[in-house]
Amino acid sequence: MRLVFAGTPEVALPSLDAIAASGHELLAVVTRPDAPAGRGRRLVRSPVGAWADERGIEVLTPDRPRDPDFQERLRALAPDCVPVVAYGALVPPSALEIPRHGWVNLHFSLLPAWRGAAPVQHAVLHGDEVTGASVFELEAGLDTGPVYGTVTDQIRFNDTSGDLLERLAHEGAGLLVAVLDAIGAGTARAHPQPHDGVSLAPKLTADDARVRWTDPAFAVDRRIRACTPAPGAWTTLRDDRLKLGPVRPVANAPRLEPGELRVERTQVLAGTATTPVQLGEVRAAGKKPMAATDWARGMRIEAGEKFA
Repeated sequence: MRLVFAGTPEVALPSLDAIAASGHELLAVVTRPDAPAGRGRRLVRSPVGAWADERGIEVLTPDRPRDPDFQERLRALAPDCVPVVAYGALVPPSALEIPRHGWVNLHFSLLPAWRGAAPVQHAVLHGDEVTGASVFELEAGLDTGPVYGTVTDQIRFNDTSGDLLERLAHEGAGLLVAVLDAIGAGTARAHPQPHDGVSLAPKLTADDARVRWTDPAFAVDRRIRACTPAPGAWTTLRDDRLKLGPVRPVANAPRLEPGELRVERTQVLAGTATTPVQLGEVRAAGKKPMAATDWARGMRIEAGEKFA
């Protein structure tokens, strides 16, 4: 089939690689406009745009998919289908109806669970044991379209959102190509999503990423893993903000008050509502991440000090 791919971040690249190797014809990519980044705030191409530039493939960067010039160019390209992975903008019906097989979206959850921008983070945060990826027909609603197929994956006890998303990106790429193959062959069948089991996954904010030391240890662990690598779990000590890497609940440890720190020779513990957790990496503002024991040694943590 003739395809135009829509996507923006690095997580979309496994699908692009799979499509490029599939035998389908990739006419162009649609991605978010170049955005300022770094200290110099210079404009930087999205990972999807950079991938296409390297291969001499046309890059479309509309401010909004409803822009008339963009829709005119899409009509001129006349794609059979537009596969989508993490594009990052709402697509209006006027654009959805241009390709004859519509826009087909790879979403990183088992729909109808976790509709929205952060499905992987919410799956980790809420302690799901199983998740996956779904390929569905994009429509005006929020991830509500009929589903062509799914792939499942176990969530491991130490998975961060970054770990899980990387696996799903590669597993989902194969699923997406299989669906595109079936659409081209006329054998694909999409099934409406059930009404039961709907949950929403809005983008996690900086406030969501703040560690609640009054939560049980398992919830502290999940929150930190869910927010790794983004938006980054954090807490405060002595009015300074610290970013925290994944922690490990410790069953056989002295009981500590929520947020209370205990520095030992080989580990640093922080209290929760239940058992303490062992800190991993700690990153102070403007500093590189360091092991918690090295951080605590440099801070000279006093007995009884607490994270806020």
